[in-house]
Amino acid sequence: QVQLVESGGGLVQDGDSLRLSCVASGDSFRSYTIGWFRQAPGKEREFVGTHHRNNGRTYYGDAVSGRFTITRDNAKNTVYLQMNNVKPVDTAVYYCAAGRMITSEIRNPASYTTWGQGTQVTVSS
Repeated sequence: QVQLVESGGGLVQDGDSLRLSCVASGDSFRSYTIGWFRQAPGKEREFVGTHHRNNGRTYYGDAVSGRFTITRDNAKNTVYLQMNNVKPVDTAVYYCAAGRMITSEIRNPASYTTWGQGTQVTVSS
């Protein structure tokens, strides 16, 4: 079982950059696909992106594609979410999650079995 802890959230302005970290502890970090989701007040949890363990590729949600980048450092058991040109609509609690699933299931939160506690990102206009 793997445990996840996010960090790096905060208050930023429209157009700024921010990097979130997701540090994993426990066994078999490399055997998990690690994804990022976000949830704004009153809204459903939204897929941000994921790094799939099987093919090493990263996939992004439409709302963040071209602005956000996921990188993975297996030596540090860490996955990063680099957020560039953030907008007020990016305001949400950001979660990282771990699971083992086929690529067609990466956007479904139910495919992930372990979640971090979340980190708040607030973007002011």
